[in-house]
Amino acid sequence: MPTSGATDVPDAPVAEATPAPVDPTLPQVTTSVRYEMPDYARRSLASVGAAGPAEGALGPTAFRGADGIYLEALMRYLDAPVASRWLSIGLRRALMARIDTPARVNGADFAAERAWLLVRMGESVAARAVVQSVDSDNYTPKLYQAAMQAALATGDPGALCSLADQGAKVARERAWLLAPAICAGLAGLPAKSTPALNAAEKAGVARGIDILLAKKVAGTGSRGRQAITIEWDAVSQLTAFRYGLATATGTEIPDSLLKTAAPHVQAWRALSPMLDTRSRIAPADYAAARGVLSNAALVDLYGALDAEDDQSIAEIGVARDLRTAYNGATRAERMAALRTLWDEPKTADGRFARLILTARAVARLPVDTVEADVDRVVASMLTAGLDSFAQRWRSRAERGSDAWAMLVLAETDSGTGYSYGDVSGYAGKNDGTGLKRRMFFAGMAGLGKISAAEAESGARSLDVPIGNENGWTRAIDRAARQNQPGLVLLLAAIGMQTSDWHGVPPEVLFRTVSALRAVGLTGEARMIAAEAIARL
Repeated sequence: MPTSGATDVPDAPVAEATPAPVDPTLPQVTTSVRYEMPDYARRSLASVGAAGPAEGALGPTAFRGADGIYLEALMRYLDAPVASRWLSIGLRRALMARIDTPARVNGADFAAERAWLLVRMGESVAARAVVQSVDSDNYTPKLYQAAMQAALATGDPGALCSLADQGAKVARERAWLLAPAICAGLAGLPAKSTPALNAAEKAGVARGIDILLAKKVAGTGSRGRQAITIEWDAVSQLTAFRYGLATATGTEIPDSLLKTAAPHVQAWRALSPMLDTRSRIAPADYAAARGVLSNAALVDLYGALDAEDDQSIAEIGVARDLRTAYNGATRAERMAALRTLWDEPKTADGRFARLILTARAVARLPVDTVEADVDRVVASMLTAGLDSFAQRWRSRAERGSDAWAMLVLAETDSGTGYSYGDVSGYAGKNDGTGLKRRMFFAGMAGLGKISAAEAESGARSLDVPIGNENGWTRAIDRAARQNQPGLVLLLAAIGMQTSDWHGVPPEVLFRTVSALRAVGLTGEARMIAAEAIARL
């Protein structure tokens, strides 16, 4: 199984056989009222998820016939993020889907594994939606753990309050033991909350910065009167608990601490409505490059910044250039603004995020714009899936260029109208090692744009072992044959579990796009193949 770029997988939530008993010395705080739902309002564990095809998710049979324990193991050990933005988007659509629960697993536990993976992908809002798609009386120990992680990732401790009492009895986590007291404070019951938190501190459940943050959250309720000052000087590590409660209270986290957190925390911050626009702008490049933020979300973020009163911050220049890219008086002005936006970032994520940011501004450019940077014009539109707009530039794309290669890969015609000569004639920019040409070949072969004979010949010439077999290739091929699009996406992510496209072998790209095409996800296959050219 390919493991290029993989590192140790973060701890996953694991259900305990016997939940930890609640410490009898702690005051038991009850804040929730239990309601009995009529049968018609209850949600079955036979089909669990937050969205259906109408909302952009996959259908209920996305994992048809797959073994649930096998699926959970793949999800648990997938080391997010993955190299491809488009693959991340596809995987999110699979994980959020309202799908039939696979054999041999509980529907709530399966939702927990999906939510936990979404959290690690930076998809905090999607993770919260998945855990909330299960009725509270169906929660398992594993789902309680995943619900806590999703609530902390979104900076939304209030999401736990309907679960707090039972969660404190079932889960083995400090956060759940504090949740009833925190929720009592949020409910405007300081007479219950304050003694419970003080007792928790005395019992050693939480001390220092952790208990102070818990008290600060509890104090935001309608009758909270206690002012809590948070000092980070003695804190050396930012945990999910600290991040979630600090975000919920609007407590600024020092940059030095943010650097100690896992990279996906940047995506949590980019999605958080609790942070001001400037704080969300900083991590937005990471989130956009990973598929967490769309073109529209990124444009809205910079639009909100442009509308703010403070026009002195550095990021306002980007917002102004973006406005010019949309509304410049002349084509030259618009193209100059686009070049400025594209050239300014110093990191690969930053440069790719700017292509995403400008996608719809670029789509407004007339094809005969003389000053156009055609390679980046095409790459920008394809980041947002605007392939029909991009194809209008076919006449401007020089044969053998990056733009030409991306347009060939992105076109909807699946006929074998190309040959290996087209591949060998491709000369991508900055391709001293020949990796882009091998990726172009892998995409063309996987999409069926060259014949099987040409693919075999090209594989030998370019030393791309597309015919090699191992556990991963057999698994993804089998999932494709059995028409399991969710499993194909999951296995493709396993093959691309590296943060950099340079770590993705061409043969993995070939198998990925071939399998996606076989299960009807041709659009995703085309965009992933084109993305490889844009990002190398």
